[in-house]
Amino acid sequence: MMRMTVLASGSKGNSSVISSSRTRVLVDAGLSCRELTRRMAIAGEDPAALDAIIITHEHQDHVAGLGVMARKLGIPVYFTEPTHRAWVRMMTPRRTLSYAAWLDQMQREKEERARAAAGMAEPGICDSMSAAVESGECTPMEDPDEAEGLGPAKTKPDPAFLPAVEYFHSGRQFCIGDIEVTPFTIPHDATDPCGFVFAAEGARMAVATDLGYMPPNVKAALKRIDVLLLESNHDLEMLKDGPYPWSVKQRVLSRVGHLSNHATAEFLSQDYDGTASFIVLGHLSESNNAPELARLAAEQALAEHPKLLGNRILLAEQGAPLESICL
Repeated sequence: MMRMTVLASGSKGNSSVISSSRTRVLVDAGLSCRELTRRMAIAGEDPAALDAIIITHEHQDHVAGLGVMARKLGIPVYFTEPTHRAWVRMMTPRRTLSYAAWLDQMQREKEERARAAAGMAEPGICDSMSAAVESGECTPMEDPDEAEGLGPAKTKPDPAFLPAVEYFHSGRQFCIGDIEVTPFTIPHDATDPCGFVFAAEGARMAVATDLGYMPPNVKAALKRIDVLLLESNHDLEMLKDGPYPWSVKQRVLSRVGHLSNHATAEFLSQDYDGTASFIVLGHLSESNNAPELARLAAEQALAEHPKLLGNRILLAEQGAPLESICL
């Protein structure tokens, strides 16, 4: 048996569980660890049975609970290397300086070099650190022995630490347990975004959301799929008349944004091979779409081809898990 359980889908968080009889994989972790665990319990999924987490891309609505979930369960996380690096940068706190503070720092360093050249003092950490502390740019160490390695360091947990990391490459198949995974590149404004086809026990399931348009490689990847989670993000007119700033509307409409109901229907009408028993419409915008509009567009596209009428259309939700789809 193979199973897909969509825990959440939308701009506030995305996550699904793909299971075979022996392996369970969490696809994205876009909710908090607590909420993911709660939704898995509602859906009848056991978090402790997860074997791995696999990430499509590093946007917050796909990785919000990643670190805590992976550390709590002690399971590996699968990324492309560029996506992992982008996530680490996002999770690593960075100290920023205003232009005025930077000029002040440069002036202090210049004065230290001048004093050193005049033989007045050795340039070093003491003067510069004292000045930095006085200016509020940094805080003194809790224990001076830490600077010399004479005492235990009091460090905060690294938010980017993961129990294990495995890299994959788009277009190259690999396996997690008995599930064969085929990642494919998708057009989205992230570092190295991917969709996935999961195959096990004679069934194939695909996750294809967060893509600005349907390029040939994505169309080819979505052949012979039994369960398809496909983006249907926005209604064009609702987006144009909606509350988003124009810059955000341009981003959503761009070729690295999100699929509209119209674009999804066009794919279903012209390029879809009709093999899926279930088509799950996902990543619906709460501000710029209505479930009825997304469903209507997809059903009208399928109605143009009588052989596709056996396909069942489901709508993934943001606020609650979808009932598991079992094959």
